[in-house]
Amino acid sequence: MTGKELKQLIALGEGFTTEFKQGGTTQIGRELCAFANATGGVILIGVTDNGRIVGVKDPNRLKSEIQAIARSVEPPLVIDIETVDSVLVVTIPAQTGKPYSFAGKFYLRDGASSQQMSRSEIREFFFKEGVIHFDETSCDRFSLEDDLDKESWEPFRRRAKISSDMDRRTALRNLHLLRDDRMTHAGAWLLARDIRKFTTSADVSCALFLGTDKVRILDRQDFFGDVYSMIDAVVTYILAKINVELIIKHVKREERPELPEEALREAVVNALAHRDYRSTANVQVYIFKDRVEIVSPGGLPAGMTAADLGKKSVPRNPLLFGMLYRMDAVEHIGSGIKRIRDLCKEYGVALPRLTVEDNWVTVTFSRPVEETELPTQKLGEKLGEKLGEKLGEKLGEKSSRIVALLADNPKVTIASLAEMTGFSTTTIENHLDKLKKMGIISRIGPAKGGHWEIMN
Repeated sequence: MTGKELKQLIALGEGFTTEFKQGGTTQIGRELCAFANATGGVILIGVTDNGRIVGVKDPNRLKSEIQAIARSVEPPLVIDIETVDSVLVVTIPAQTGKPYSFAGKFYLRDGASSQQMSRSEIREFFFKEGVIHFDETSCDRFSLEDDLDKESWEPFRRRAKISSDMDRRTALRNLHLLRDDRMTHAGAWLLARDIRKFTTSADVSCALFLGTDKVRILDRQDFFGDVYSMIDAVVTYILAKINVELIIKHVKREERPELPEEALREAVVNALAHRDYRSTANVQVYIFKDRVEIVSPGGLPAGMTAADLGKKSVPRNPLLFGMLYRMDAVEHIGSGIKRIRDLCKEYGVALPRLTVEDNWVTVTFSRPVEETELPTQKLGEKLGEKLGEKLGEKLGEKSSRIVALLADNPKVTIASLAEMTGFSTTTIENHLDKLKKMGIISRIGPAKGGHWEIMN
């Protein structure tokens, strides 16, 4: 650091990453510890609280004392000390061995000061930094006598590839889901009949909205079984609410959802596997006219930034994630976001958008834009503008679209109508019956070889 850089740093004043000390080593241990537990920082010794440089008289002795104090931090700290214009500049780099303590106490930066952490703050810090994983902690609400029954065990055993003749508790201990005869939270979530019994907000809420905002809700459903079952149920719900295209291949009809099922599944798995289960919020799925949003509470786990998404994986719940991989719910460890993008690219749809906030991670799939031309416009081309407009207002969008297609090709078949509209054949048949009863259309000739006629 140069003298000019030192003055520029002092000009910024004390803050989250900078501390001024006029002299001595009083409370230097707690300052070192607090910076190490945060993002690192700089302590300037020989600078008053108002930013005036007074310098230090014996920098070498002071440097030795500070190095000794840094070594007494648990675990020991590696710091850098230099003298710039009679000021001792102590730099604490960002650390990887968190949490750090000094004299048996833990400290953290709070604005421009260092504060001792309370027991609850220490516990929260441990979780936040990934020192303790919530999925590995004991779930006191799980009873081995009442909750570990055949109804919950059998589907779990099959998914986890456990031999039918292996003792339940032995298998769970070998998988690290049972520790000291107490079920972990990961085990409880995978064996739950109702996951809310063990973690209140561990369920998933799905909602279908009219249009592109949350003003009017058309349908809502909550899912609260075990984690594996919720993945299947949520994906099924999404597929039931988005459009499906019927494709004829080699005389065989195939359904093609407007968004790739595997990409949706991967996003749902990520939301459930990497969410913060200590949060009071649950995973939420929103289906709008133009997009599908999958929202997971908790932000990114410790050690990850937004730039890391798609490049590396740091599971917040490693035990749960490892079990989902064993159960084939996860295709490849560490490939979630990249795989979602690759699947969308291969499918020919827009790449999903990822939004990272302090307490949320949202994956947004853009739904393919529907044809903007109104059915009444097509009707107007065939029947005259006034007639087409009147019919469109009277019939509604689906029936108008069908009439427009009949006007374009009177010999069109029900199967072809289903393929062109994306409606089921049952829906087509129902609308045709309604149109005939209304006197809008008439069938001329037999089912094979006949044609449709639009009545005036």
